[in-house]
Amino acid sequence: MLLYLLANDPNKINLVSVLIAIAIMLVIAIVFGFLIMVVSKKFAVETDEREEVILGCLAGANCGGCGKAGCSAFAHSLLENKSQIDDCAVTDKKNKEKIAQVLGIDYAGGSTYKFVVSCIGGINAVDQNDYVGVNDCVRQTMTVGGRKLCDTACLGTGTCITACKQDAIKIVDGVAKIDQQLCIACGACFNNCPKSVISKIDGSAKVYIACSTKCRGKQVMDACKVGCIGCGICAKTCPEEAIKMVDNLPVIDYSKCVACYACLEKCPRKVIKKLD
Repeated sequence: MLLYLLANDPNKINLVSVLIAIAIMLVIAIVFGFLIMVVSKKFAVETDEREEVILGCLAGANCGGCGKAGCSAFAHSLLENKSQIDDCAVTDKKNKEKIAQVLGIDYAGGSTYKFVVSCIGGINAVDQNDYVGVNDCVRQTMTVGGRKLCDTACLGTGTCITACKQDAIKIVDGVAKIDQQLCIACGACFNNCPKSVISKIDGSAKVYIACSTKCRGKQVMDACKVGCIGCGICAKTCPEEAIKMVDNLPVIDYSKCVACYACLEKCPRKVIKKLD
């Protein structure tokens, strides 16, 4: 455009003014470019090369079971010593050992876990009110602890289902059920259950206690048709003394359990369940 104006009518344009304007724009561009370079260097986030190595060792499920937003966030957290290697239940032992080498620490873990729903109440657990609102366990818990009379009952509205990326959880008869064949033991359901009904147990477990109440006797029977009443028959029956009663609830020592299923057969409330 400038060449066109000069060629047709040089008087219509002041060449000196144009050159000055161009020079000013050029100087401004150089100054801003320099400032951007200085700021980018000053506020640059230094990355640790080990983070990429650790990320490469992780299972890559991005399940959130470790309590972090994803595997990248977990790798960063490990480097900052804010997480433990076994917080990730999905990565295998071999890769966890590699991560330990990168971090320069000893690793003797590698235990496996299973997650189970410690409640079989559902439609058998008495409702104390008719909840009306968002169909979510977290929201329901905010309303007088939820609709169930039992404080530790599964609410059955599926917050755990939303958290599970493996589609390993379904609601059956008003209570959550975990499909152990689909579960990768990431712990996302465990971390998101507002009633703490999902329990983390030893990976070798063949049975588990499907109840969480610390109450006993009539109080339990008034709240749930199938809840543990703390009778202690399972503890008395176990030939390996693998069960102890703690706060009216059976606790299984899986290092002693031989899966004889004597406790399961003798439990009058059928609270002890078999794991496939």
